[in-house]
Amino acid sequence: MARNITVERTNHKAVYGNTEIVERKGVGHPDTLCDAVAEHISVELCRHYLKETGSILHHNTDKVLLNAGEADVEFGGGRITKPIHLVLSGNATFKTDHHQIDVPHIAIKAAKESLKGALRFLDVEDDVQFDCRISRGSADLAEIYRRKGHKSSNDTSFGCGYAPLSPLEKKVLGIERHLNSKEFKKRVPASGEDIKVMGLRQDSKLRVTIAQAVVSKLVSGVQEYREVMEKVRQEAHKVIGDELTEIAVNTGDNYEKPSVFITATGTSAENGDPGEVGRGNRVNGLITPFKPMSLEAAAGKNPVTHIGKIYNVAGMLMAQEVVKEHPEAEFCEVYLLSQIGKPVDQPKAANVQIRSRLEGIEFEKLQKRVLELVDFRLENIQEITQLILDKKATVY
Repeated sequence: MARNITVERTNHKAVYGNTEIVERKGVGHPDTLCDAVAEHISVELCRHYLKETGSILHHNTDKVLLNAGEADVEFGGGRITKPIHLVLSGNATFKTDHHQIDVPHIAIKAAKESLKGALRFLDVEDDVQFDCRISRGSADLAEIYRRKGHKSSNDTSFGCGYAPLSPLEKKVLGIERHLNSKEFKKRVPASGEDIKVMGLRQDSKLRVTIAQAVVSKLVSGVQEYREVMEKVRQEAHKVIGDELTEIAVNTGDNYEKPSVFITATGTSAENGDPGEVGRGNRVNGLITPFKPMSLEAAAGKNPVTHIGKIYNVAGMLMAQEVVKEHPEAEFCEVYLLSQIGKPVDQPKAANVQIRSRLEGIEFEKLQKRVLELVDFRLENIQEITQLILDKKATVY
């Protein structure tokens, strides 16, 4: 069956406008913690289902809510006085004709592993309360999931992606990843994992604002705290390779009071800052209001039929492949629309928009090659599932 794929030109002069805003919530941010927990639960359920039954069973664990705890912090010390409360919700398959699956046990174990991997100073046994509310799935959606042949879309929804990243997007992503790298934590252990990077470009002028949590027991006072801030600023400059860019760190601090961003565990989730799946980064790891974005929370959704995950990941990967394989395509946007109950590999519409200086027959040749590429990736859409299970495709 022919797929409904269209490839069209968009204005190549408008790749980046005069103003651009880009945000990245780091691995220790409460929203990112929720995304990571939801996704790790889904992956672990998939692995368990495959091991026990030979196939991935219906589930969606994309509803995780973090209720912030309370902490007493001071320079040289700090402790959690009220645990973080993590609610795990969504739905899953608890049993088949021949198998019983202990979903709560798998989910809580996965949540602990995820938090341990993200936060060096959080004690998941004492500092977090886990509340598993995952329920049995909707009968009609489970029936759609079980249909033989090509898997059917679980919803009428869309996904999108674009490539390449703009220079500002690369800088924002690079700064957070570097500040949360093992190498940087080894050199500046007082830097917590809760980091947010906000980038602004106005014409050619770049400004970056960083929120950086600091681990209170590793700084003795304001002076050491300020030294950490300066190291963060210097490292951010190194990442972007531009000393002229304005970089500000923890602009809400008041050194006279003092009132500064110190934490016992490296995350604001310990004291008053809640989190939720889907409020943070999109599948490319960024929040980009000036570029195509879906409001779907990809983390935790099943990687077989849930369009909110599959089409967003597929759109991003297709766009990246188009610009990599065809340099004459300077910029690419991919939009995929599903219809509930229809095969995942047969979207209601697949639209590709390309910015290119090619004209006439040369652009038509490019259109044909891109159409063939997208058609091939849709034909093999099941590959997305394995990429997600292997964690080779990002979802937050």
